[in-house]
Amino acid sequence: MNVDLMRKIDYYAGVPLTFIATGIVKLMDRLSQPTRAMPKRVLFIELSEMGSAILVDPAMQKIKHDAGAELFFTIFESNKASLKLLGTIPDENIFTIRESNLFLLAFDTLRFFWWTREQRIDSVIDLELFSRYTALLTGFSGATNRVGYYGFHNEGLYRGEMLTHRVAYNPHIHIAKNFVALTNALTSDHEETPYSKTLITDDDIKLRKAEIDAAAQRTMHALVRECYPDYDSEKHRIVLVNPNASELLVQRRWMPERYVQLAQEVLDAYPDVLLLLTGAPSERDEAEGMSRAIDRDRCINFAGKLKLTDLPVLYSIATLMVTNDSGPGHFSSITDMPTFVLFGPETPSLYGSLGNFTPIYAGLACSPCVSAANHRKTACEDNVCLKAITVDQVYKEISRVLSPARV
Repeated sequence: MNVDLMRKIDYYAGVPLTFIATGIVKLMDRLSQPTRAMPKRVLFIELSEMGSAILVDPAMQKIKHDAGAELFFTIFESNKASLKLLGTIPDENIFTIRESNLFLLAFDTLRFFWWTREQRIDSVIDLELFSRYTALLTGFSGATNRVGYYGFHNEGLYRGEMLTHRVAYNPHIHIAKNFVALTNALTSDHEETPYSKTLITDDDIKLRKAEIDAAAQRTMHALVRECYPDYDSEKHRIVLVNPNASELLVQRRWMPERYVQLAQEVLDAYPDVLLLLTGAPSERDEAEGMSRAIDRDRCINFAGKLKLTDLPVLYSIATLMVTNDSGPGHFSSITDMPTFVLFGPETPSLYGSLGNFTPIYAGLACSPCVSAANHRKTACEDNVCLKAITVDQVYKEISRVLSPARV
C-alpha cells in the first residue's frame, strides 16, 4: 500500500474505530482491574520510519537500565533490517507486520494480538506520532501499561482514550528526547498530567556505536575493489553520495543534476577520491543514470550492492557521506564517519542525526512543513527549501573534511 492510502485508512477508518475501541478497552480494564507494576516485558511500536529504529535506541537502553526490562519491538516487515544495525532487540522478540496489502495487514494485526499475550507483554510504548492504527494495537495488546502521545487540547489528533500514560509530544525538542519522555513516563513512580515532567539532557540521547571488526572491513575493501580494480585503500579516500529519499516524502530530494555537479567537482578537485553512489536495489537504475551523467572513471554505482546491515562497515571505511534527509543519515550515526545531511521539509532540530553530522538547511519561512499535526503530509509541490541549497554551499561544507587546510 502506498503512503497516501495508509493515511486515508488511518483517518477515515481509524477515528471511528478508536472511538468504539475506547469503550471496549475501558470495559476490559474495569473487568480485569489490572494492577500497575514495574515494567518487565516492554514492547515498542514504531512501524514506518527506519531511521527511528536508531533514534529510539537511547530510550530503549534507558528502560533496560532503569527497569531491567526485556525489550520487544513491532515494525513493518520492510523496515525490520534497521533493528539489526545495533542489535538491541533479539530477533525472536521482533514482530513484523506486512503492509503490502490490506488483507495481510489485517491478518498480521490479528496475529499481533495473540503474540502480545503469548509473550506476556505488560507494557507497550507507542512511538508513532498520533497514528490511530498503532493506538488500536496498543489498546488491544492486553498490556497493563499503555504509553503514547496524547493530543490533550490539540485539535485533529484524536486517537481514542486507551492510554494509561498520556505523554505530551513536544515539537520543540529532538524526537529522541520525546522518545525518552515516553520511557520516563512508564517508569514514573507517580501519576502526572501530562507526562513527562522530567529534564532530558543531551547525555540521555547519546548513541552507542556499532562494533565493526577488521575482517569485515577487509571484505568491504575487497568488494569495492571488485567494482573498481584500481582501488587501493592506502591511496584512495571513499566519498559516499546517497541521492535518493524514500517515497514517504519525495520533497526531501535534492535535484539530481546538483548531485551530478557536486560529484564532478569533487572528483576533479581530489584525484584520490573514489565516489560511490549508494542506495537500495530498487534505486540502482536511477543511480546508474546519475553515474553516466557524472561521467568520471572514479564514480561507481554502488546502489544495491549491500544489505542494509552491511552499511555500517562501508561507513567505517569511508571519509564522508552526503545524503538527503533519509535513513542512511541515521544509519551512519552509529559510526564516526562525518555525514552531511540536506534538510528541507523537515528540521534538523527535531530529526537530526545523533552522530557525527552536519545539517545543511536553508531555513525558509515555510520550513519545516511536515509535522505530527499534519501526519507528515505537505501541500508543497515545489521544494524551494532544497533548491535554495547550492552545489557551492555543499561543496564548501564537505571540503572542511576533504581538505581542511584549504578552508
